[in-house]
Amino acid sequence: MQNVIDINQLDVRPIENQLTLAKWYPFENASQPKAAIAEQVSRQYIVLFGKGLNGKQVVDFIASLDTSILYHQVCCYQAHKTLPVGVAIEVSTLVDIKATVRDAAQRLGFEGAVLKVLPQLELPGLLVMDMDSTVIEIECIDEIARLADVYEEVASVTAQAMAGQLAFSESLYQRVAKLKGIELSLIEPLKADLPLMFGVAQLCEVLKARGWKLAIASGGFTWFAEALQKRLGLDHVFANTLEIADQQLTGKVLGEVVDAHKKAQVLKELQAEYNIAPAQSLAMGDGANDLVMMSAADLGIAVHGKPKVVEQADVAICHGSLLQVMYFLTVPKTEPCNK
Repeated sequence: MQNVIDINQLDVRPIENQLTLAKWYPFENASQPKAAIAEQVSRQYIVLFGKGLNGKQVVDFIASLDTSILYHQVCCYQAHKTLPVGVAIEVSTLVDIKATVRDAAQRLGFEGAVLKVLPQLELPGLLVMDMDSTVIEIECIDEIARLADVYEEVASVTAQAMAGQLAFSESLYQRVAKLKGIELSLIEPLKADLPLMFGVAQLCEVLKARGWKLAIASGGFTWFAEALQKRLGLDHVFANTLEIADQQLTGKVLGEVVDAHKKAQVLKELQAEYNIAPAQSLAMGDGANDLVMMSAADLGIAVHGKPKVVEQADVAICHGSLLQVMYFLTVPKTEPCNK
């Protein structure tokens, strides 16, 4: 039998000291509008994460939301042994609460997300990732541009493309043209020392151990994507190929450009190839050219993303380790609840 919880009785002790990990507790005293809401919409899950949470913070968070939400159950859970305990709240509502939840969580110093699907770590799945400023901390084309002393020109075009102000293919051709004449020998050190985004190696390791398929779909370049494939043990990489002549860049791109729509196509093809079940496909990125791919996935994740991307993504990680993706994959299965 489940223990009913009076949410207002939670205090400043760590939440895991007041609730048993992975156990769902039905609400007793949360604000509840007409129960008919629960019959009209599917249940959703508010996830709170990012630092150690105490009971009072959870109470304050719920109090800051409006009364259009019907609260069912709450639990705390350990997404990974190296991450602080997170909190999941099962709710029903007729309105979109994604932005409200994010803003309320941010005001209290942590992060909040709303899951309409619950991907399961223990089931086979697919994660397709952007590369530049997602898997790695840098934009490779900008770093190459430093070698040609055209960084400011290239970075300006990159920023326009990532903010959605310029079509990606056009921005790519403009930027690559400025790289003409760069010696390949100058690029090799960059390829050999790509700075990984914090937590991405651990995330890939955990997912691979559970049989997930991992891929990069990038508007960047094959040299770097293939180096990361070896380093992270990825199943596939898709990126753009730069033309080379006499061991120098010609300023041209070969073949089909990996743009926003190609990224989404890659995700759909891999879903079909590996027979990925519903709710088990994830896509993550930081720029506007990742939005189509993220929309095509069951769960689109913005990671340290531009404001437009954070706004449109299903969920977002705005601070800290990419291992925090685990909070979205390990919400405990719910128990029947009549509240």
